[in-house]
Amino acid sequence: MALACGKSEPVSEAKADTVPASPKKVLIIHAPADDVPSFVHGELAKAKAQNRKLLVYIGAVWCEPCQRFHKAAEAGTLDAKFPDLTLVEFDLDRDGVRLGMAGYAPGYIPFFGVPNEDGRASGQGISGSIKGEGAVDDIVPRLQTLMGR
Repeated sequence: MALACGKSEPVSEAKADTVPASPKKVLIIHAPADDVPSFVHGELAKAKAQNRKLLVYIGAVWCEPCQRFHKAAEAGTLDAKFPDLTLVEFDLDRDGVRLGMAGYAPGYIPFFGVPNEDGRASGQGISGSIKGEGAVDDIVPRLQTLMGR
């Protein structure tokens, strides 16, 4: 372990071809204002290298089912069901135009979509949910089916 501004202990060099261990939990990556297909393509490659499944997740701050799902994912309550899930999260209001240009045009939110290898929409996805406490319970089995579980 290296110490700043002082003596240091030997630092072991990681091999360049070593992929960092993937946490066994739902990961949420907040998408920057980049090109959607390029960003999703890059994140898809990272997820595959870590044996994770990646979905594009589109929500909005005003969407109650989106809020409930997001909070459950962040709190870790979905980790046991989706230990290898990575979500690239977009906001429909902020990112809608560029999502549409990449083929992601959900009729309802929350939307969970499977990207093609190039980062564009594949046409496979689920959207919408009920409001209230049952929102997450409504989404989970459909998400499991989408992921082939």
